[in-house]
Amino acid sequence: MKKPLTEIVIPKEAAVFYLDQHGFWRHREQGKFEHRKIINYFHSRIRKDENGYHLRQRVGDRVEKVYFHYEDTALFVFDVIKGEEIFLVLNTQKKLRLNPKKLFVNGDSLYVNSGEHRIKFTDHSLIRISDLLDYEGDDYFITLRGRRHKIRQVEKGTL
Repeated sequence: MKKPLTEIVIPKEAAVFYLDQHGFWRHREQGKFEHRKIINYFHSRIRKDENGYHLRQRVGDRVEKVYFHYEDTALFVFDVIKGEEIFLVLNTQKKLRLNPKKLFVNGDSLYVNSGEHRIKFTDHSLIRISDLLDYEGDDYFITLRGRRHKIRQVEKGTL
């Protein structure tokens, strides 16, 4: 019979890193992470449970969960794959089919809802879909498959 894994939990107050409002990992004292492999590894380990977002990794016979602070959201759209359907590539490397009904604008940022997750578009991902976006007056729109969809707006600070 397999021995159950020991779980090590680090509360977010003890974490020395955090995710800033643009999707960059930062160390509290040393600043922005620069090593691409570490950055990608951190993003790929993001999980959410009843206590919030954390990095989860298995090390031998134990599981480490490090809860972390984030300035806006823990999930970001890092890239966009355009084809018959449009897929959003998240910082976790998961892919999500773009559903225009799930988009919303809050302040100067574009987001998408996916279940209990609020996902923010990075500048790079906005550039990738900029040809699909337009606005009239105070309203924002996205055009998919020849159909124009209004993007709902949420008042800043209400999320």
